[in-house]
Amino acid sequence: MVSSDIAAFDVDGTLTRRDCVLPFLVRVAGRRSVARALARRPHLLVAAARDRNRRDDVKVLLTGVLAGRDEADVQAKGQDFATEIADHWMRPDVVERLRWHADAGHDVVLVTASLAAYAEPLGARLGATRVVATELEADGAGRLTGRLSGANCRGEEKVRRLAAVYGDPPHLAWAYGDSPDDAPMLRLARHPVHVGPEPLVAVPS
Repeated sequence: MVSSDIAAFDVDGTLTRRDCVLPFLVRVAGRRSVARALARRPHLLVAAARDRNRRDDVKVLLTGVLAGRDEADVQAKGQDFATEIADHWMRPDVVERLRWHADAGHDVVLVTASLAAYAEPLGARLGATRVVATELEADGAGRLTGRLSGANCRGEEKVRRLAAVYGDPPHLAWAYGDSPDDAPMLRLARHPVHVGPEPLVAVPS
């Protein structure tokens, strides 16, 4: 049963102190493979620095290093990586806020451009109700193709994915994010919270 109060949390830079996608790809494919992928198309990095909309192209380029890998093996590495994130990379103030929502019976959802391979086990560790994340495509033999399954879960795609779960438009009670990519999601919420470098104030009473 879905609570009438939905609290949506971005992950990278909101719940965590750092971006998680690149370290995970390095963990799975190795630093050299990731570096070679970036070196083949350096213009994409320049374009992405100037235009946030080009970040989808960079994500597709980077996840290409996973092509041919066993999906189950990558999922297992995602479980281990989620443990590392939970143990070392979390922001205690935002985690405290998430747990307040969970204890209050709110529907807590992680909505992230991070990869589901580790975002889903991270959500389970945090007690989230569900996780909406970027998915990797696999073929019929259980091998990753190196492509995304669907769109990168950022910007307006977060709104579309939430609408698929909660109805269109999704009515959020709370939303937490740290970047312009989270703005469309925050605009949906009665209580939008921009997470900056300063700790969040105490949980609501």
